[in-house]
Amino acid sequence: MAQSTETTDWVSRFADEVIEESERRAPGKPVVVASGLSPSGPIHLGNLREVMTPHLVADEIRRRGHQVRHLISWDDYDRYRKVPAGIAGVDDSWAQHIGKPLTSVPAPQGSAYPNWAEHFKAAMVEALAELGVEFDGISQTAQYTSGVYREQILHAMKHRGDIDAVLAQYRTKKGPAKKQSQKPVDEAELEAAEGSGAANEDDGSSGSAGYFPYKPYCGNCEKDLTTVTSYVDDTTELSYTCNECGFSETVRLNEFNRGKLVWKVDWPMRWAFEGVVFEPSGVDHSSPGSSFQVGGQIVGIFGGKQPIGPMYAFVGISGMAKMSSSKGGVPTPGDALKIMEPQILRWLYARRRPNQSFKIAFDQEIQRLYDEWDKLDGKVTDGSALPADVAAHSRAVRTAGGELPRTARPLPYRTLASVADITAGHQDQALRILSELDPENPLAALDEARPRYDKAEAWINTQVPADQRTIVRDEPDAELLKSLDEASQQSLRLLLDGLAEHWSLDGLTHLVYGVPKVQAGFSPDATPKELPAEIKTAQRTFFALLYHLLVGRDTGPRLPTLLLAVGQERVRRLLGE
Repeated sequence: MAQSTETTDWVSRFADEVIEESERRAPGKPVVVASGLSPSGPIHLGNLREVMTPHLVADEIRRRGHQVRHLISWDDYDRYRKVPAGIAGVDDSWAQHIGKPLTSVPAPQGSAYPNWAEHFKAAMVEALAELGVEFDGISQTAQYTSGVYREQILHAMKHRGDIDAVLAQYRTKKGPAKKQSQKPVDEAELEAAEGSGAANEDDGSSGSAGYFPYKPYCGNCEKDLTTVTSYVDDTTELSYTCNECGFSETVRLNEFNRGKLVWKVDWPMRWAFEGVVFEPSGVDHSSPGSSFQVGGQIVGIFGGKQPIGPMYAFVGISGMAKMSSSKGGVPTPGDALKIMEPQILRWLYARRRPNQSFKIAFDQEIQRLYDEWDKLDGKVTDGSALPADVAAHSRAVRTAGGELPRTARPLPYRTLASVADITAGHQDQALRILSELDPENPLAALDEARPRYDKAEAWINTQVPADQRTIVRDEPDAELLKSLDEASQQSLRLLLDGLAEHWSLDGLTHLVYGVPKVQAGFSPDATPKELPAEIKTAQRTFFALLYHLLVGRDTGPRLPTLLLAVGQERVRRLLGE
């Protein structure tokens, strides 16, 4: 069995298993892993796990010197199932396309792409490129309409009795309640599960003429609301009627390319056709009668084997993204990449086993996440990180093809966000503040802090509510300054006296935390263990006073960053000097 130097993480363990299984099934041939995505709308961050799980395994296999193909099947020949929430009720004309292939539906208004599927596919392709995901994309529209699957379709029709017998085992069984799904299941299967429109579309047509695992798209209205009324094996003559427009015709299936196998047959057919060894699936596929479970039996009819692969768990969101393109739906990978670097997003998927759920932060939690990442980055650099953490970090920052582009000077995200907030888009001001963070090694150009600075600025502009943005006072709060007691006045004097000497991020941090210590008779360098509990209360009171005098609120960005941003001269004026 092939072994990796990084044997402590889940990716390496799957890579071992996949390489061994591939050698058993197809010795000497490239390892094939697969994902499936339906471009029926915005492809969200839950769907991204469908791609990142096999990507990380494929990349580890490449690192070991093996050839590997990561297939992404674009299920763009699925039916247009329903009008998305953002369009429903606004433009009723979209309802006329329900039942057509996604590639036959016009693109959303204003799109540069030729159809609905290509529009939503493009955003995902762009995000995957930024994430460093190497893949071979397969359009199921192209596969079906060019006749690539003709032999497989004829084989399925010839063995429809065997397929029906497998499906019949589950039709009368009631499995456990269906779990929340993030697997991009075939749209026809979802349609059937909701009990609308076409009958038995997850299994195939069943009626007086018998069971058929194939569904034609109507030659008149293009919709899949059709019923196969007869099929002759010898001649491959197939007759169908459209339940939508009444159109009917008889065609020869050995030369007909306007239809597809139903999902529970289509998926295992592809496993066999492509020789897929590894493909993950959503938690919904753990129940009896699910597509993955049934497919494991049907794949043998096509002479193939079911892929190995984990069930992956839910990906949640911490704070909803206002700019989510799905208008009320969950955010997409593109949305996440607007506010975080690709390394961070890769890391979130790499560090958790597929069966572990996790959340992606769009709220204030993103600052803590970045702190955690920077701490790990430091540990990896100095050699103190644990092996599993080193492996996850390695998978985040590079692929088998090389390092992902990274920020030259990765300043703290929370600092960059505060600066972007305070400067409100003024780049020269932002550079002035950032260059003063470390006077001994000043930032020469804002580009040194990019793209991280741009991500932090995007987070401020799109995820932080307007009432939480920082607006520095134009004039001193004369009334508050006049009302201060002697102790408060003394605290401001201590701060102002130390400003010039401590004008750097570290220096101001030492100063603002030190003022209450000095007032209480302690050294500014005293550690928390050396101080009474009341000092913390005094610090909070002092910080609240500074926030009120500078931004008119109880809280705000970290005070050292805020002071640098406001500038020494303006700070002195607002604090009453």
